[in-house]
Amino acid sequence: MSSMSDQPTTAVDLARNVRDGIAKAVDVVDEYLARIDERDGEINAFNLVLADQARERAAEIDEMVSLGRDPGPLAGVPVALKDNLCTRGIPTTCSSKILAGWEPPYDATVVTRLRDAGAVFVGKTNLDEFAMGSSTENSAFGPTRNPHDTTRVPGGSSGGSAAAVAANFAAVSFGSDTGGSIRQPAALCGVVGVKPTYGAVSRLGLIAFGSSLDQIGPFAHTVSDAAVALETISGHDPGDSTSIQQGPLDLSRTLDLGVAGLRVGRITDLPKGASSDVEERLEAAFDALREAGAEIVDVEMPAFSYGLTAYYLIAPAEASSNLARFDGVRFGMRTPAPDTNSMYTATRTDGFGAEVKRRIMLGTYALSAGYYDAYYGRAQKVRRLIANDFAAAYAKADVLLTPASPTVAFALGDKASDPLAMYLCDTYTIPSNLTGDPGMSVPFGTGEHGLPVGVQILAPALKDDVMFQAAAALERHMQNHQDQIVSAS
Repeated sequence: MSSMSDQPTTAVDLARNVRDGIAKAVDVVDEYLARIDERDGEINAFNLVLADQARERAAEIDEMVSLGRDPGPLAGVPVALKDNLCTRGIPTTCSSKILAGWEPPYDATVVTRLRDAGAVFVGKTNLDEFAMGSSTENSAFGPTRNPHDTTRVPGGSSGGSAAAVAANFAAVSFGSDTGGSIRQPAALCGVVGVKPTYGAVSRLGLIAFGSSLDQIGPFAHTVSDAAVALETISGHDPGDSTSIQQGPLDLSRTLDLGVAGLRVGRITDLPKGASSDVEERLEAAFDALREAGAEIVDVEMPAFSYGLTAYYLIAPAEASSNLARFDGVRFGMRTPAPDTNSMYTATRTDGFGAEVKRRIMLGTYALSAGYYDAYYGRAQKVRRLIANDFAAAYAKADVLLTPASPTVAFALGDKASDPLAMYLCDTYTIPSNLTGDPGMSVPFGTGEHGLPVGVQILAPALKDDVMFQAAAALERHMQNHQDQIVSAS
């Protein structure tokens, strides 16, 4: 095991050590829990720490090893779960008052698959309420802070999950990505974050925000850890009607292939807005891949810049529909009132935060009679144009490179009062949610104030393996140039 000042032990190495009997799962988990105990008061990555359950589960893993049984590819690995993933009998809040006291009666499919692979859950992580935000400041549990600089945000909405890995509170964590909610915080916290192809991972048990956009994916210290984590949770689930009829993703085999002959696309008409330090790191990434044998090709994507406007009609519309179930009747909190309609209003008024209310109203308006075609219908047409542009780009390039976030981590409170400034944080990540294609952020050095910068790799649907191939090449470049970002502990 590493000390807090060392490079963190990878999940792959942890699991191997536990399976081989070199390390005890209980000792591994105790070390991670000690770090959480020591520093999470400052970071606020967790809504709930599951210390007793984690130790109990770790003991079960050690028992399996002693009996000669293989606990799985994540044997004894401490894992953190975003608090919008259902966990049976364990509070799941979406960082909202409206779900206070609710304990799901079932596990999300990804939770079941992780447990079956030997993972040990150390806690449920903080998020922007119902995954709506880019800074993890919209939470009933207070903001999460960036482990690299606690005066700054970790990104969002999966900021707690990103911070948990960056602070080495968990070896791997999981979040959801509706418009960049894995990739943007991964970039700001200096970790790997992946949004897989839509439908490659079951959404059963993920509390829905935008059902045609949401996707579950991992955060990890390394590309290979992210690959193993994503392989573990992927594959068909008959319980999810949007699940693709195929087996688990096969990613790890591509990591050592290199990128000789790979066509890497540079989007010539990419929306402006990235800071100069982020642009410099993106240029360095193109150079690194060219040096490794890839061919850099120019592509045009005129509809890319419309992603933000289309998304902020489609996502709130889907949220308006999905969040209608939170009414004070079936689960969560209830504010008493003289009649049913008054109770609905009072419960939602007390239970939802400002950003959630803003998006519900926006979405309800976009879906209302007389406005549906003008707003929602038109946004769906723009979504098709964006998909067409991606298809044309992928005819020329195997992967595309863009910034993951326009800037490094910004100060807490900096954009909180300006929704549009906050929405612009997702300029580069949103389009691939609209198309369902995979995307990932890979740490690629530092920018202003020595803070992490992430480069985004995008690939066509079901070409997650090619995306990981390029990501591994970027990671190797960083390792070879001794410029790799270390854990912020």
